[in-house]
Amino acid sequence: MSDTIESVTSRLNRVQQRIADAARAAGRDIDEIRLIAVSKTRPAEDLIAAQAAGQTRFGESYLQEALVKIAALQAYTLEWHFIGPIQSNKTRRIAESFDWVHSVSRIDIAQRLDRQRPPALPPLNVCLQVNVSGEAAKSGCTPEQLPQLAAAVSELEHLQLRGLMAVPAASGLQSEQCQAFRQLRELYIQLKNDYPSMDSLSMGMSNDLEAAIQEGATHLRIGSAIFGPRAARANA
Repeated sequence: MSDTIESVTSRLNRVQQRIADAARAAGRDIDEIRLIAVSKTRPAEDLIAAQAAGQTRFGESYLQEALVKIAALQAYTLEWHFIGPIQSNKTRRIAESFDWVHSVSRIDIAQRLDRQRPPALPPLNVCLQVNVSGEAAKSGCTPEQLPQLAAAVSELEHLQLRGLMAVPAASGLQSEQCQAFRQLRELYIQLKNDYPSMDSLSMGMSNDLEAAIQEGATHLRIGSAIFGPRAARANA
C-alpha cells in the first residue's frame, strides 16, 4: 500500500470516528449523515485512495479540474457533488456531469441547469446556498430571497429541490458555529412543509463538523481532514 493510500485511509478513518462520536453525542442515527470528500485541488490518485477505503461521494468546486477527475475515475461508481460558485458559462458541463449541485443561489442559474440537464439523466439534485452570515465575499442568496428562489426551483422539471447549503463565517467557538447552523436549519424547517422533497442540510466542514451534526446536518463537506492541507492551484 502506498504512502498516499495509507495517509488518506487513516485520515478518513479519523473523520468517520469524529462523525460517529458527534452523532452519538447529538442522539442522531449516523446513517442520516453523508460524508462528501471535498477533493478540489487533489489529484485523481488521492480520490482513488479514498475510494479504496470506501468513500464514494466527492465534492468539487473547479469545473475544468473536476471534469478531468470524473473522466479518470469513470470506472468507479461514484457520486459527484458540485459545491463551488457557479458561472453562467459553466452550467452546461455541470448539468451534464454532476449528480448534485449544492451552490444554487440565483434563479437564472437554476433555469440554465434545468434546460441543460440531459433528459436521459435523473433530475439534478439541488441545494440552495444561503449566505447566513451576510458576508459580502460569500456566495448565496439572503434569507429574505430564499422563499422566491425555492418556489422557482421547485417548478423546474429537470431539477430536484433537496435542501439548503451554507458556508458560515469561520469561528473557533462551537457556540457560534451552532448558531449559524441553527439559522440554516430553521430556514429549512420553514420551507420543508411546502416542499416535501427537501431532506438535506449541507453544512459542516473539517473544523466545525461536530456543531453541524448537532444542528442537523445531513451532508458534511470535508476536505483537509481527509486529504491534508490543500495544495495551491496552479491556475485559478
